[in-house]
This record gives sequence, structure tokens and C-alpha cells, in this order.
Amino acid sequence: MAGKFELYTDNAGEFRFRLKAGNGENILASEGYKQKSSAENGIASVRKNAVDDARYERKETAAGKHMFNLKATNGQVIGTSQSYASASGRDNGIESVKKNAPDAALDNQTS
Repeated sequence: MAGKFELYTDNAGEFRFRLKAGNGENILASEGYKQKSSAENGIASVRKNAVDDARYERKETAAGKHMFNLKATNGQVIGTSQSYASASGRDNGIESVKKNAPDAALDNQTS
């Protein structure tokens, strides 16, 4: 099964998206957006930037976990990963975003 973007409204009424791998695992999540169109633009930006390894900021959390941010060409974070126990797990997450994001279907769960 291919990956997909889920566009949804959070409890605060903001629009968010997440990218799920083909196995249903969340691999990237967005910030909250006031406008649905802004969230849709964020999805388009993820699709465009996902294939460029230079767009990934690899980080280690204070607790020693590993995570990454995907950044747009202007340096703005457009998606954040979950925390991974190892750097190799994080790197596998990045590869999953690269593979899934460009052609991921959109599951619009907003009204």
C-alpha cells in the first residue's frame, strides 16, 4: 500500500496534516494552520522538498532520541518526525518520507 497524507482539523480548530507510510505508521506531522489552504500548501511543499536530502535537519532530543525536520527552501519547518531510538531508525524514517511523499494520495478528513 502506498503512503498518504491525512488532512484533518485538530481539537483547537486548526488544520494539520500527517504523512503516513504504506504500513499506516505516521512518518511526518505538520504544525497547525489557521487556513485549510495553508495546510494544502504545506502538503505541496513536502511533496516538492521530500526528495532533497539537504532539506532534512537531523537532530537529537534532550532525552537522547533522534528525530528530523523537513524544511522548505526558505528554511521554514514544514514537517517534523516522531522520535526514534536510534540514528538509523531516524534515517530510515527520512528514506520513508522521500519514498512516500512525492506520490502520496490525499485523504481529506476536513468538512
